[in-house]
Amino acid sequence: MNSQLYLADLEAKPESLAVLAGVLRAQDPFAGLPRDVRRVLFLGMGSSRYAAGVATLRLRAAGVDAHAEYASAAASFPPAAGTLVIPISATGTSRETLDATARYAGGPAFLAALTNRPGSPLAEAADLVIPMHAGEERGGVACRTFQHTLALLLALEARLTGRDRDLPALLDKAAQATADLLDRRDEWLPLAIELLDGPHGVYTVAPAERLSSAEQSALMFREGPRRPADACESGDWSHVDVYLTKTLDYRALLFPGSRYDDQAMEWVRERGSTVVAVGAEVKDAAAAIRYAHDDDPDVALLTETLVAELVAAAWWD
Repeated sequence: MNSQLYLADLEAKPESLAVLAGVLRAQDPFAGLPRDVRRVLFLGMGSSRYAAGVATLRLRAAGVDAHAEYASAAASFPPAAGTLVIPISATGTSRETLDATARYAGGPAFLAALTNRPGSPLAEAADLVIPMHAGEERGGVACRTFQHTLALLLALEARLTGRDRDLPALLDKAAQATADLLDRRDEWLPLAIELLDGPHGVYTVAPAERLSSAEQSALMFREGPRRPADACESGDWSHVDVYLTKTLDYRALLFPGSRYDDQAMEWVRERGSTVVAVGAEVKDAAAAIRYAHDDDPDVALLTETLVAELVAAAWWD
């Protein structure tokens, strides 16, 4: 992995999103799916599983039987007709994902692989390949591929639910939001670095609907600069992470939008913890980082991890 190339990968996000928007304007990458999908099973590790978890929640809310599994699980649903299995791996070489995929190869389930390398072993095992179109991540860290995975899973949601939405327009807005954060980083990044730079690591908090933002952000702090970091769901925070505010110099990156944000902030105020909010003003947060279109939850889903990614890049350098 390389910190300078990682930063270049981040700076290429707007252009990369524009490429994907163009692809989606030209075609539906999921047009080759069977019509009789009765269950969706996502398989992946790390960033891939984070994105799948959010997609699963959205699909279930729309009435689709969907599940996100650790690819490393010893067993999951048995192969069956009507089951759509979607293994996700940017490189197409993740050992756990390949092992899990092998259980479904040859039918009767349908395998649709989501990967950034259409010629990879994962792609070779699939009935349908959905390229991520994220370009080469020369820094060695899944950042653009994570963003593109989320975008493509929104396209899958539209396909399976019949929801009529202009995904290319959404990606255009996400590209504008991403560019806005990059262009104005000198305004917000130094303060974010200062506020989050504590002796006990960084904690990331997001609503269940965007939990991938907290999970991916925490991963970026661990993977690049090798700092302690952990993610928590906003409502669950008051049951599992609140205890740390009493004994640690607690520094958190909050992605607002949960009805339980105020509940968490009550403890933050009482115990003098430090919170940096992303995408909205939050009472008693030490800072709020705003960006274009941050009032759109889907734009936030695709954009907000860039804050942690850029902080991580600065610490890693």
